[in-house]
Amino acid sequence: MRPFLAVTAILLLALLVACEQELPALRIGSTAPAFALDRLEGATIRYPDQYANQVVAIRFWADWCPSCRSEMTALEPVYRQYRDRGLTVLAVNVLQPPETVRPFVNRLGISYQVLLDRQGEVARQYQVMALPVTYIIDRKGVIRGRIIGESTPEAFAEEIAGLL
Repeated sequence: MRPFLAVTAILLLALLVACEQELPALRIGSTAPAFALDRLEGATIRYPDQYANQVVAIRFWADWCPSCRSEMTALEPVYRQYRDRGLTVLAVNVLQPPETVRPFVNRLGISYQVLLDRQGEVARQYQVMALPVTYIIDRKGVIRGRIIGESTPEAFAEEIAGLL
C-alpha cells in the first residue's frame, strides 16, 4: 500500500506544479517566495516575516520518502550546532495530515520546526518536483542554494557555513 501512496503523492505534486503556469522560475539569487503555514503544533508561521536576519533551510519532505527519514535525522546535529548562530530549519511536510506527520516526527526526535503544507501550495511556489529538496536562504531572503535529493550532514553544513 505504501508504494501506491508514494506514487499518488508524486503524481499530485506533478499535477500541482503543472496547474500553475505563471510561476517565475526559482533561481539561485532570486528572492524566496513568502508563505504562511501551520506548525505541526498548531501555531501559524509566516515566512519571511518571522525569520528576519536568519539563515533558513526550507526542507520539503513526506513520510513515504525513504531518504527523507534518514536525512531528517542526519541533519539534526548540524541544526543544533548552528542554530545559535542564526540557522533555522523549516521542515515542510507536503500533502499529509497531522495524524500521519506527528508519529513520524516523534519517532525521529528532531527539534527543528515541522510545517504542514496540506494543499501543496508552498511546494508549488517552490516548484518542488521530487522529495526531498532543500532550499538554503540567506539572511536577506535570497535563495543561495538548493539541494535536490538526500543531503549528507557535511554537504548541508558546507551549504550554510558561508551564510552564517
